[in-house]
This record gives sequence, structure tokens and C-alpha cells, in this order.
Amino acid sequence: MADIFERLLKSYGPIGQHRERAHGYFAFPKLEGEIDSRMTFRGKQMVVWSLNNYLGLANHPEIRKTDADAAAKYGLALPMGARMMSGNSNFHEQLEAELAAFESKEDAILMNFGYQGIMSAIDAVCGRHDVIVYDAESHACIIDGLRLHPGHRYVFKHNDIEDFDKQMERATALIEKQKAGGILVITEGVFGMAGDQGKLKEIIDLKSKYEFRLLVDDAHGFGTLGKTGAGAGEEQGCQDGIDLYFSTFAKSMASIGAFLAGDKAIIDYIRYNIRSQIFAKSLPMPIVIGNLKRLELLQTQPELKERLWSNAMKLQKGLKERGFDIGNTNTMVTPVYMKGGVEEATAMVMDLRENYHIFCSIVVYPVIPKGHIIYRLIPTAAHTDQDIEETLTAFSETKAKLDAGAYKVEMIPDMAG
Repeated sequence: MADIFERLLKSYGPIGQHRERAHGYFAFPKLEGEIDSRMTFRGKQMVVWSLNNYLGLANHPEIRKTDADAAAKYGLALPMGARMMSGNSNFHEQLEAELAAFESKEDAILMNFGYQGIMSAIDAVCGRHDVIVYDAESHACIIDGLRLHPGHRYVFKHNDIEDFDKQMERATALIEKQKAGGILVITEGVFGMAGDQGKLKEIIDLKSKYEFRLLVDDAHGFGTLGKTGAGAGEEQGCQDGIDLYFSTFAKSMASIGAFLAGDKAIIDYIRYNIRSQIFAKSLPMPIVIGNLKRLELLQTQPELKERLWSNAMKLQKGLKERGFDIGNTNTMVTPVYMKGGVEEATAMVMDLRENYHIFCSIVVYPVIPKGHIIYRLIPTAAHTDQDIEETLTAFSETKAKLDAGAYKVEMIPDMAG
């Protein structure tokens, strides 16, 4: 019999293999100071494009005061226990009611975390005879939720309605053959890597052809899209066709937690059957009260969303004018696609941070194919015109170096010290 730990130590995985050289710099970096468009990394002030603080609420003075006052009054322990047993409160129920109303749904349920929340929602809704049809570029939390599903699942090519139709035919045929089960379709309101919206309206239109329910993960759309900020469903004019609307508080709300909204009868079922919430401690009172304040500001200060979009459009326009490929994004998420190897990407990141003081996320092989580099820039309401101009200059100059072969190196430098 093999020692399970021995197997783990033979391979730390495609990312973990670089841990000794990369830790603290490329992986697990430490950004210090107040959350803002500029923070400190290894003693240097950086323009930061890696935080999903879309509306700039993280350090909004009203938010800071509400968080502090609630922590002083209630502490972090209250309420103790899971919601079902001893961890419920009027504030938890108030937040659920306000979220449901904001999303034009009958009811909502709070969850402790977004990643855990959607995994457990899928587990609660789908049984072994049910079939799940999902977008190929769904977030890892959805993929992990699918791994919990004991039944069949079919994947459709990203935002490809023709292929979606094909997979729905397969799913429907299987259900008819089984003579049991139903179909749950899962997609995203905004795909966080490429920045394109899910084709919600087109999917919902196919309800006239197929029988299915639709779960939408709108983590990036909540607070950023739609006239009121209610998300991708509002933006596309099809909110009524979304059966289960999910979002996290970790992005526009700059907080912790998540929620799922839908018809009251279905949310009640989930409330009494979602294992990750039944057997987990309730969200602490200061977080719930803080989220109530965040939801209030999201609705009463539309200038925050306007500022976010103004910054996003300036950044994206500037990149396109300089010849950069930003793909098909139609949201604030701004990918920048380049060609190059892992070593070149590594050296380019170091140059951006050390010499241009620009901090942003980068994606390389094995997440994407070899020879490709994706920078993902996340504009927020907190960014300034100066932040944008400095970043555009830095990208232009480092891209020229990349194209000239200046970043060809033999291995990832040791930056873990």
C-alpha cells in the first residue's frame, strides 16, 4: 500500500512546482496598505489592477463606519451556530428580503462564501436522474459543483447557442429515455476571465423549445451591469427568465458572503436542504450589517457605477488605440492577450512591477495554451486618470520589449526571498 502523502510529494502540480521560487511574488503576494487603486508591494507603491473592488466600496467612509460600529456593538461571534439551529437574526432575514427585492425575485438565501455557495446550491438542487448542461468556460466553483453531481452533464462551447441547442437535444433525449429527472442549465452573467457576458437572453428564448431551469452565476455582473446594478439579467432585459440568480459579495460589495435568489418555494426547499449552510456557522452580524449598508449604497449612489464604467472605457479605449487585443469583452473586465512563453511572461511581470510599478494578474500555461499570455485588468471606481495613463504607457513599453525578445530567460527567477 502506498502512503498517500508520498504520492502528493512526488508532484506539487503545474503551479506548485514553482512554489519555492515564486512564493510571495508571483504566487501569494502581499499587498499592503489601505485598499485602493494604489497599494504597497515589497516596499514599492503600485497601481493595482487585481482587486474586484468594482465600486470602490472597500474604503468608502460610510462603509468603514458601519463595519466598525457593528463590530464594536456585536463582536464577531454573534450569532453563534448555524442559521437553522441558533444563528438566525432579523438582520439576516432583512438582507435576504432586500436582495430578493433588488433582483426582482420572491426570496433569497444567504450563504457564507461564493465558491462554497454555488457548489452546494448545485448539490441541493440536482439529483442523480437530473442532467446539467453548462458553459465550457464556467468558473472553477461551478466545475467543482458539477463534480458533486452523480448524474449526467453535458458541456456546450462557450457562448455558442448552436452547440447549446445540440447539447439540450442530447439532454432532453436522455431524460426521455430515463423517464425521470429534469434539466438544469448553468452559465455566468459575466465570465470573469474574458469579460464577455453570458448569452442569457438567447438561452432563455430556448425555453420555448426545451424544458429546463436556469441557474446564473452573476458574481461579476451584480452591482456593475443593468440600469440599477441588478446585474446581467437586467442588462439583457431577461431577469424574469433566470430561475436561480446567484452572486457573491466579494466583488462589487467588497465583502464576504453570497446569496441565491428565486421563487419562494424553491428557495425554501434549498434553505432546508443545503448542507453547507445547515452544518456551518452563520455569517457574523457585523458582516451582515455591513452588507446591508453596501447594498444601500449600491442602490443610492449610482455615480459609483458610472465612475467604474468611465474608467473601464478609458482603459479599454486606450489599449485598443495602442493596438492591444482585448478580445470580446463587453463588461469592465479587461483581458489583454499577448503571445509569449511562461519565461517571457514572468520577466514581463517583473519589469511591470519593479520598473513601472504596475501590479496586475497574469494567466499562462497550463491554464491557457502554451505560447499565450493573458493579463487581466480589473478597473474600479477608485482608479484615476493618472493610474490609467501610467498603465497604458507601461504596457506599450513592455509589449515592445516582449516583441523584441528582451524577456527571453531560462527559468523563473527566485523571488521568494
